[in-house]
Amino acid sequence: MGKGNILIADDDAAIRTVLNQALARAGYSPRTTGNAATLWQWISQGQGDLVITDVVMPDENAFDLLPRVKKLRPELPVIVMSAQNTLMTAITAAERGAYEYLPKPFDLNELVSVVSRALTEPQKQANRPASRPEIEDIPLIGRSAPMQEIYRVLARLTQTELTVMITGESGTGKELVARALHDYGKRRNGPFVAVNMAAIPRELIESELFGHEKGAFTGAQNRHHGRFEQAESGTLFLDEIGDMPMEAQTRLLRVLQEGEYTTVGGRTPIKTNIRIIAATNRDLQQQIDQGLFREDLFYRLNVVPLRIPPLRERLEDVPDLVRHFLTQAANEGLPSKNIETDALKRLKRYHWPGNVRELENLVRRLSALFAQDTITAELIDAELAANTRPIFDETQERDFDISQSVERHLADYFAQFGDKLPPPGLYQRILRQVETPLVAAALAATRGNQIKAAELLGLNRNTLRKKIRDLDIRVIRSPGQV
Repeated sequence: MGKGNILIADDDAAIRTVLNQALARAGYSPRTTGNAATLWQWISQGQGDLVITDVVMPDENAFDLLPRVKKLRPELPVIVMSAQNTLMTAITAAERGAYEYLPKPFDLNELVSVVSRALTEPQKQANRPASRPEIEDIPLIGRSAPMQEIYRVLARLTQTELTVMITGESGTGKELVARALHDYGKRRNGPFVAVNMAAIPRELIESELFGHEKGAFTGAQNRHHGRFEQAESGTLFLDEIGDMPMEAQTRLLRVLQEGEYTTVGGRTPIKTNIRIIAATNRDLQQQIDQGLFREDLFYRLNVVPLRIPPLRERLEDVPDLVRHFLTQAANEGLPSKNIETDALKRLKRYHWPGNVRELENLVRRLSALFAQDTITAELIDAELAANTRPIFDETQERDFDISQSVERHLADYFAQFGDKLPPPGLYQRILRQVETPLVAAALAATRGNQIKAAELLGLNRNTLRKKIRDLDIRVIRSPGQV
């Protein structure tokens, strides 16, 4: 007897065949169709224990079908798959009641795992938002595997009130992620208030966050409404939380524990109803070890950790980002530009230390300052020449010596401290900075095949798996991709 009856709907016959074979091998009883009408007929007849459906089908969009399915059979889990891999797709799937969203191409082993989980977990009828504003200009761009995972996590988080800690290098778009959580979440009708800890003088942070009473300190001539009060019933985004001084950390911890705060100079506790999202480009665990950040506050903020990958880990997203920024620049009145395919290839080979922000600035600069209508590869080479580290391409030897480059960069690093020494722990910090992109690059080169990546790096496979886990590297799986 099979584990369960699976209904599959996709207008691509090849995908239907692959899914049918994979699920049959796993012990399920699959049944396939190429249209939504047949799928709905099966469902309305009470057939199937689980549904797997593509979003776009010849006769009906699955997102239009989902509400009818959830009304007729609320206990029936529906897995949605789509090649339209955007944040909006993931969020719509969650809001319409899908059990899971899988972007194409996906890993067959992961699909089978999701099917197994969906059939064993009790189905809950989620409280979906009644409506939300349609936002055409989705701020997050990218179809790479790392971004697809971000979309899937965001789609789940928009249905919750959980506190989120966003980590990532400068320029990766941490505030855009926080904004998306607000705009598509339950507090979308409330204010979104962002405050950058690093941009406020340390002695003013408590007043800026919690407000102050008249006469609370010299120069306090009027009552000041702090950011917590401004964000009431909405979202407060605390950017660069690692720069928050200890005194303010203690106050913030009380807010998270008690749901109330007092203004500077005030005595009466003020109840607050906000969602807090924090972000940092620092290693907070290291700051905890150095006594610079409260461990109890870290665990209060780090309920859901969300790492935003640097652009060098998702270089396949560069063309989409460039086209988005070119369109955005033209809409703002800058000259409209096209870009050559070879120019995009050059941009995909750059290491992007400034991440997405650096790419956006480059596109705006090219749109504003250069007369030609088409951005050429030569123009890109000229722009990047001043700050480009050596780029390895197909014409170079496979083995290379980077010792001189490392030595030069380390010399520059030590020089900035003058007669002083940099902070302790330099060996581990540099090792991590080198090791993470090296392992990520090996996995990318082998399309996520850990056996081949381990062989390429000269590591035992178990050692590589441990490094992937310890370094928090998002793996692009290759076996059985559809």
